[in-house]
Amino acid sequence: MERWKGRVALVTGASVGIGAAVARALVQHGMKVVGCARNVDKIEKLAAECQSAGYSGTLIPYKCDLSCEEDILSMFSAIKTLHQGVDVCINNAGLAHNEPLLSGKTDSWRNMIDVNVLALSICTREAYQSMKERNVDDGHIININSMGGHRMVPSADEHFYCATKYAVTALTEGLRQELREAKTHIRATCISPGIVETEFAFRHHNSDPEKAAAVYESIKCLKAQDIASAVTYVLGAPPHVQIGDVQMRPVEQMS
Repeated sequence: MERWKGRVALVTGASVGIGAAVARALVQHGMKVVGCARNVDKIEKLAAECQSAGYSGTLIPYKCDLSCEEDILSMFSAIKTLHQGVDVCINNAGLAHNEPLLSGKTDSWRNMIDVNVLALSICTREAYQSMKERNVDDGHIININSMGGHRMVPSADEHFYCATKYAVTALTEGLRQELREAKTHIRATCISPGIVETEFAFRHHNSDPEKAAAVYESIKCLKAQDIASAVTYVLGAPPHVQIGDVQMRPVEQMS
């Protein structure tokens, strides 16, 4: 991780859970981290904690609604003006709604596509263009995916969400191929966790907190820090090594 000191990383969905853990870890390793979310209060608090801990990097909170392309483009413009550009892009933001295929609401499906698929793709495109225009040939784009992007969960509430995560699996491999064709050494990695104990289930099952709690009580879950450790492992690999897909799940998780 030494070679990343002082360089700029964008982490989407950095206010809670995996995003917050990743942002903290990268700041700890000396990076300038732009952490974005719709609500930056928690990122501001995390930035103060990182500073108080004496971490060598810095966390810069940025308010951004990832379902709005104009917000994303404004964010990349601000990063260019203030910090030259992005060297690492961590596409972490994602969400799920309980909307089955046979009865789900179109607006909720569209929201999942906007955040889980389109925002990830827009951030990827803009990060690559930022690297290209500055001749950055060792950048890294990491998509935080899900085991739901590799197999369907036997629950109607999850089916559309899984479809968006299957898209992330395909997009990451497509990105790797395009980067290879462009003859660049910029790398692309997909990290696919199983059940991680975060706020995710409580947001997903917001009308049934008992159901959300049961998700995390059923087995010993992964922690957000486990995913952050995977991110630093991937970033710390030698520049000639591309780690394509990291699948992580709790030992007790059946599928």
